[in-house]
Amino acid sequence: MIVKVKTKPNSDREKLEKISEIEYRAELKDPAENNKANIRLIHLLGKEFSVSYRKIRIKNPKSRVKFIEVKK
Repeated sequence: MIVKVKTKPNSDREKLEKISEIEYRAELKDPAENNKANIRLIHLLGKEFSVSYRKIRIKNPKSRVKFIEVKK
């Protein structure tokens, strides 16, 4: 499954919001430096889809709008 996630790093709060079946919006407290926001996003999506974080891959990690592959 491919999911589109619009991210906002360095946010005041942490939230994962479902927009549609394949689209999410994520506010992350972690900064975009050293891949910290991407790592936190993977963990949040793992909880959302009830899968291990190892089954989640980010296709374009440097973009704010990310396409993420989730293997079940």
